[in-house]
Amino acid sequence: MTNLKTFLDIATEAALAAGGVLQGYLGKLEDAVTEKGRPGDLVTAADKASEAVILEILQRHFPQHSILAEESGKLGNQDNEYLWAIDPLDGTTNYAHQYPAFCVSIGLLVAGVPQVGVIYDPFHNELFQAAASLGATRNRRPINVSDTSELSKSLLVTGFAYDRRETSDNNYAEFCHLTHLTQGVRRSGSAALDLAYVACGRVDGYWERGISPWDIVAGVILLQEAGGKVTAYDGTPLKIASGRILATNGYIHNNLSQALMQVPPLSAWE
Repeated sequence: MTNLKTFLDIATEAALAAGGVLQGYLGKLEDAVTEKGRPGDLVTAADKASEAVILEILQRHFPQHSILAEESGKLGNQDNEYLWAIDPLDGTTNYAHQYPAFCVSIGLLVAGVPQVGVIYDPFHNELFQAAASLGATRNRRPINVSDTSELSKSLLVTGFAYDRRETSDNNYAEFCHLTHLTQGVRRSGSAALDLAYVACGRVDGYWERGISPWDIVAGVILLQEAGGKVTAYDGTPLKIASGRILATNGYIHNNLSQALMQVPPLSAWE
């Protein structure tokens, strides 16, 4: 318990410092934006500077821990049971356009299980924190998931991966199908914020494919500590590296899972 609180405090220090970096670069990138391979998969000078700050803090405090960072990849002792999953700027495309939906996400896996998570939105100055058995907070006040129990009355959020132009398994059909079954589906462009918003009750459920561990580790423990449920699409235990996640307030979980598994093929919408 004491260790997790220490880890949470250091992760918070790193997230706030990185958020300060993002605030400093916002609107000042000029030509410091490039594509990493696929159209729309951007990286900026802010991503790199934010990650450097996070790495310096984590490696100074936990030199033996392993790290998986979006821009730097695998670092440190990869055999260590402690693995930090870092996204220095989740929502880079939003950030590059000065669209206010982006954040820093820092999560800790212990023996493969999410145990600590910090998500910081520097634009709105919202700090989400959680650790196993320590609860979840927004700006240091406890948060809980919504109590919406009917899929027809729910508001959902999702996203679309960078390979959406290259595959028919691109979440378009799921988006259309669930828009018909609910009060609406939103797309923020930041998986970490999507999970944080389910955790604090702003939306009732979230699903997505094509995501990476650094997108979701912090959000998974945040949502679980806020009373929510996280699984694979079919309701089986989530595999962090699978690239797919279903996360809800718990009350609509089974119905949303069933709806996802019954989505008509994309060709049926043509």
